[in-house]
Amino acid sequence: MTTIAAAVRGIRTPRRGRLLVGVLVAWLVLWAAMRGRWTLALDPAQLTGVHTALNGLRDAIDASRNSNPIFLYFFNAIRFVIDQFVTFLQALISQPSFGRPVPAIGWLGVVALVTWVSYAVANIRVAVLAGVGFVFLGLQGLWQESMDTLALTVAAVVLALVFGIPLGVLAGLRSGFNRTITPLLDFMQAMPTFVYLAPLTLFFLIGPASATIATLIYAIPPVIRITAHGIRNVSPAALEATTSLGASRWQKLMKVQLPLARRTIVLGVNQTMMAALAMATIAALIDAPGLGQVVITALQSLDVGTAFNAGLAIVVIAIVLDRVTTAASDRAEAGYRQRSPGIVRLRRILLTATAVVALIGVYLSRTYLWAADFPLQAKLGTTSLSLDVGSPIKKAASGASAWLQDNVYWLTTGLKNGATAGLLNPLQSLLSQSPWFVTCAAVLAITAILAGIRALPLTAVCLALLIASGLWEDAMVTLAQTLVATVIVMVLGVVIGVAMGRGRRLDRGIRPILDGLQTMPSFVYLVPFLGLFGATRFTAIVAAFFYAAPVAIKLIADGIRGVPVPVMEAAASAGSTKWQTITKVQLPMVTHALALAANQGLIFVLAMVVIGGLVGAGALGYDVVAGFSQDSLYGKGLAAGIAIVLLGIMLDRITQRAAARTGRPGLRPGR
Repeated sequence: MTTIAAAVRGIRTPRRGRLLVGVLVAWLVLWAAMRGRWTLALDPAQLTGVHTALNGLRDAIDASRNSNPIFLYFFNAIRFVIDQFVTFLQALISQPSFGRPVPAIGWLGVVALVTWVSYAVANIRVAVLAGVGFVFLGLQGLWQESMDTLALTVAAVVLALVFGIPLGVLAGLRSGFNRTITPLLDFMQAMPTFVYLAPLTLFFLIGPASATIATLIYAIPPVIRITAHGIRNVSPAALEATTSLGASRWQKLMKVQLPLARRTIVLGVNQTMMAALAMATIAALIDAPGLGQVVITALQSLDVGTAFNAGLAIVVIAIVLDRVTTAASDRAEAGYRQRSPGIVRLRRILLTATAVVALIGVYLSRTYLWAADFPLQAKLGTTSLSLDVGSPIKKAASGASAWLQDNVYWLTTGLKNGATAGLLNPLQSLLSQSPWFVTCAAVLAITAILAGIRALPLTAVCLALLIASGLWEDAMVTLAQTLVATVIVMVLGVVIGVAMGRGRRLDRGIRPILDGLQTMPSFVYLVPFLGLFGATRFTAIVAAFFYAAPVAIKLIADGIRGVPVPVMEAAASAGSTKWQTITKVQLPMVTHALALAANQGLIFVLAMVVIGGLVGAGALGYDVVAGFSQDSLYGKGLAAGIAIVLLGIMLDRITQRAAARTGRPGLRPGR
């Protein structure tokens, strides 16, 4: 047991725990004495001076949009170029164009090209998956909406790669530039997706341009980070060998570093694509075309069947893009392995033959209406056969939702009411019904205990700006929902993560499910739980759990598995039971992983909770949505976006500092 004690010495902090309990008790006493007073409450339609000033700023910008040189030659020019780019892609695959009632390339041509490209960059299995997946989009009756989403995603990804890969290469080559850009990338990744929308509409108006720019900003950090990582980790021996041969910096970059980092860069492309697809659907709130529009309309009307059908289409696109780019990264690595000339020759022949087939598909789609406009009816002689699978999916989803609400009402209502009454309502009351200065003092004290004195200035600034935003009460309601969902994430994350860390067979069974959940855009998580729980705060909390849990579970499982073997053997030789080993050895030794899991959980939960404003979560998420739909509330919506940023920064820095205090600083995993 001496080895165990030495390993965990300094990890337990009972003094810190007692201080935390003392702060909470004092907070509860003050809340009970002054409940409901000095809460800075604001009615849904009420505006503060800040909100009115932001409305005035919007009006002033609108008035000068066509006269101010900054708009004429910068913002308007950018909007025009991006609009034209997106419109061109839509004209190719989704919208009537070039004097034709159908796109330039019809559904058969798109399926043929997608299948061929998937085979060219990946393998035959992925090509079949891509072809079948895209045909399924048409069978759902969502071909045009799916192609609009794909066009917006491709536009954002192309722009992200054009700017992101050079920046990543520069960050990999120049440590100074990397240190400069890292805080900005941290900030961009910590910001919930909602936050990008309102400021961009201020300068680029509502429409595809703003949606594409928002998607670009959200999707570019992964490719910059991962490209820089790939460049930095090129073998020093390879670089020394090329230097000794007299290669210039440019030759080393083009002939050694980029080829050896190719697999890593393709992984960055994968992450950028997933982020772009997630943002492209949410950007429907600012009039982005595609499946996001269908989901938003269905969520607002509580049409579970339509929302499920469109959500399933988004998942299909996500799976295809993920599998294609993942397989492409594997091929990039395998490309450096020696292959027989016969296999290479055979693949070239197959690529040429399938390219000819793809071109024939494109030709047919430009010549015949049945190959251009996806048919949902087929004729077999005199019999008409329906190919529509979307209607049965909608009917089945709506029926399943109604059945669950009627027959499992006791379970769903019990869970919802229990969590609401036992966790959400008390915490929300404590945060939002305490006097604002009491809540601020308590948050600062908790910050000092968990994260240290150095975290206090930033926390104080964030709290002061939240008060200045005029949305203090809504911010506290959002914070309460975020904390409740994070508690659920951490409790179940510890249970599942410990089980996975201790059992490799269980890990192999659960990890693919977690990987699958991580490929799903955040919008999609709302749909099934809307059917189960209706439009309530609890729906957003449950969706936030499933959105945030995978990364937290993986961090905890990897931490548990990383506990040194000698420590585990010492615990076993001392006669420790499994429970004692977990609670006295493994969990105390992975407090850093736990703190990092809490950090990631909070950030992902906050992003999902504010999206939950579409399904009854209210608070800051509702304020943002209302700002898009009502001109008079635009300033309030913009202030709500700023408040979300402040909450994200505050929570991120507190938990990051807390994680750093437990041991070594952690890496921020991407989603």
